[in-house]
Amino acid sequence: MTHLVPHGSILALAAAILAVAVTGHRSAAQTSDPPGSDAELAQKLQNPIADLISVPFQNNLDFGAGSKDDGFGYTLNLQPVIPFRLTDDWTLITRTIVPFIYRERYTPDHEAGLGDVTQSFFFSRRTSVPGLTWGVGPAVLWPTATRPAFQARQWGIGPTGILVQTIGSWTFGALANHLWGFADSANRQGRPDLNQTFLQPFVSHNFKGGFALTATLEATYDWSDRQWTLPLAIGGSQLVKLGKVPMNLVGQARYWLDGPSDAPQWGLRFAAVFVLH
Repeated sequence: MTHLVPHGSILALAAAILAVAVTGHRSAAQTSDPPGSDAELAQKLQNPIADLISVPFQNNLDFGAGSKDDGFGYTLNLQPVIPFRLTDDWTLITRTIVPFIYRERYTPDHEAGLGDVTQSFFFSRRTSVPGLTWGVGPAVLWPTATRPAFQARQWGIGPTGILVQTIGSWTFGALANHLWGFADSANRQGRPDLNQTFLQPFVSHNFKGGFALTATLEATYDWSDRQWTLPLAIGGSQLVKLGKVPMNLVGQARYWLDGPSDAPQWGLRFAAVFVLH
């Protein structure tokens, strides 16, 4: 893949995404949506650690991958988020990512199977700052992959944290983690040590009726290979009702600003987020 963004500009790009939210906030209305409204619920769903039980089914279709740029990939991420009230001030939020992967023309063989599971535990304390949510804790990588191409073949652990600020109709923030490999789960076969940083700045603007515009940069840096992977996703979401169950429908276009030689060039994301009160 052709490198399009200098490494030194990556933090500036992440900051620019957040700056859009700050600039937009100055011209946005400062009134909050009525409690229990679709707009309020839709805005809560922009927060990855909101005090809601949610079950996202995230479908990712990736194009232009492999050595000939003709590879196709599909990943279904099952991402349940479950909060546990510990005290009046503290909440534990668990966030689990279970990937099911299908790839063709990345290699001569088509491959399908389960990927490694990443599980995060955020300890979040109630704050006196309106609209501010934060959480810190450990992240764990479980070596559950069923295909060699999908697995690190190592257990992983490290810190994770998130900071989210809601101001008027805007939500912006950043999620980060770092994973180190600490034990082999199978024959490593020369694979490098797991040493990876993930940084995800995000911003959304919510409208009446449960519609939102969203943008997120999912930046990963592999310290062993000294390689960035930078898919930028821009799109929208709409809150609907499936009977009495709220469901947030998400659609985004994705473009890889940088990545390994076999990384996709562009993709589409469609997600359905079921909300369980």
